Amino acid sequence: MLRYQQLLNLKLTLRNYNAQVSEALSNMKEMNKVIRLSMPVRQQIN
Repeated sequence: MLRYQQLLNLKLTLRNYNAQVSEALSNMKEMNKVIRLSMPVRQQIN
């Protein structure tokens, strides 16, 4: 959550409810990109 707070604004700037939902979903999509970039690649060693 700290990373989410640092990277994205927690306040929704749009007034329309549907637009706020879209804004929140786009913020989460961006957060998922950041999480994927920081995850290490796992490789199986035999």
